[in-house]
Amino acid sequence: MFAAESLVRTLVNQGVELCFTNPGTSEMHMVAALDRAEGMKSVLCLFEGVATGAADGYARMAGKPACTLLHLGPGVGNGLANLHNARRAFAPVVNIVGDHAVDHAALDAPLTSDVAGVCAPMSRWVGSVKLASEVSAMAVEAVRQSYGPERGVASLILPADCAWSDQEPDVIAAETMPALRPVTDAAIDAAAAALKAAKSPILFLGNEACLDAGLEAAAHIAAASGARVFMDTFVPRIARGHGRFAPKRLSYLGSEAMQELADCDLLLIAGTKAPVAFFAYPGERGEFTPDGADIVTLGGPADDIIAAMDALADRLGPVEPQPKPDQAQMPKLFPDEALNPGYAGISLARHMPEESILCDDATTSGMGVFPWTGSGPKHDWLCLTGGAIGSGMPQAVGAALACPERQVFALCGDGAAAYTLQALWTQAREKLNIINIVFANHSYLVLNFELARVGAGEPGPAAQQMLSLDDPKMDWVKLAEGFGVPGHRARTAGEFDTALAAAIKAGGPHLIVAEI
Repeated sequence: MFAAESLVRTLVNQGVELCFTNPGTSEMHMVAALDRAEGMKSVLCLFEGVATGAADGYARMAGKPACTLLHLGPGVGNGLANLHNARRAFAPVVNIVGDHAVDHAALDAPLTSDVAGVCAPMSRWVGSVKLASEVSAMAVEAVRQSYGPERGVASLILPADCAWSDQEPDVIAAETMPALRPVTDAAIDAAAAALKAAKSPILFLGNEACLDAGLEAAAHIAAASGARVFMDTFVPRIARGHGRFAPKRLSYLGSEAMQELADCDLLLIAGTKAPVAFFAYPGERGEFTPDGADIVTLGGPADDIIAAMDALADRLGPVEPQPKPDQAQMPKLFPDEALNPGYAGISLARHMPEESILCDDATTSGMGVFPWTGSGPKHDWLCLTGGAIGSGMPQAVGAALACPERQVFALCGDGAAAYTLQALWTQAREKLNIINIVFANHSYLVLNFELARVGAGEPGPAAQQMLSLDDPKMDWVKLAEGFGVPGHRARTAGEFDTALAAAIKAGGPHLIVAEI
């Protein structure tokens, strides 16, 4: 047995059951170990950004890490964008990166690089195996570090000779992993006092606070204190749909966000931090909290915010039972009208099964879909937490493998989808129930919008060419079919509605091009 096999068996004992792989020569003994060790499923991805995005989606839905297997510095470099999204989502990921054998690294071969330096910006911890005898212990440490308690990406660098060694380290049994930190009674008491003293409080939610239990507590706190409830614009996972309390999603636009918060005298933070602008703009402030408003933090991403919110609700006393929002009647669909994101949202609300999962990588179009699904069937909405586009299709792979019984949708802009369309091949290979909706406006539309916001003037021909995707237009039906996924095109609301219903009924992966 190679040392690599001890590593895999140790990971399995820690609950790591899935590996998203794009290996090279340095990782061949890990490949062999994945073949021999029971309990670990390996999923091949054609591009490292697919592997890292899938690990992110899996972690958000499973609540525990999968691992990746990437090839040296260039391999992990290709996956950094979606590791950034995972970091911003506080998603636990064990990122295993192969490296040259220790002695070979000194020869400065073509693929030699500073692997630790490449991993570091997107990792909360980076460790490198030095001796084969420490392989299993380092594997446990990587899993432990991914749990935090502020969860995130833990990168483990595995030199080839440490993997191929026949010096077998012990396989380590399951160990207790870090839990979220308890919030102190003093912090809960301070939050309760602040709410009671405030005239116009806002409860601001993020991360775990946006799951079912957090939303129930938030509804109680709002009813007891009169607080309005907002949530971060880009939350890792939002529990939505009929019967669930629905916080207001803070506007992406700075001027609108500041207007939404303008009259509050208390911003009570639960699970996140005070909101700031996504970018800097000339003449605009970056912080959204009004001048003079108090900011009180109940807890952040590393804290057991749901327990703290439950305790805060108890401190505020009982409230009358709040009526659950009912499923609203769906707006009428006009089948002959030109398709737009709103009509896509109406169709999703009409047809998506209960407990669906929506992975949003559609920027402007996703904002148009979001409002219409809120009163539809219960679902989880996964946001683009780090702003690095190209997450939707890979994230859907991970979500579908974490929750195989649930229908998954990837909402993608055409520019974003082009970053990681290789995920379609993995979807087809694994026969995953994913419907990819590509909103094809043949433009980086959000950048056209941002160009105006930053005051850079009217775009000339060169600027227009840098933001346009229409010369030539990508044929997403052919691209999908080339990767083994059936493709469909919709130009009207009726065509989209029909294609969506048919894809859900058929099962397996599909792609619908929404021409908008």
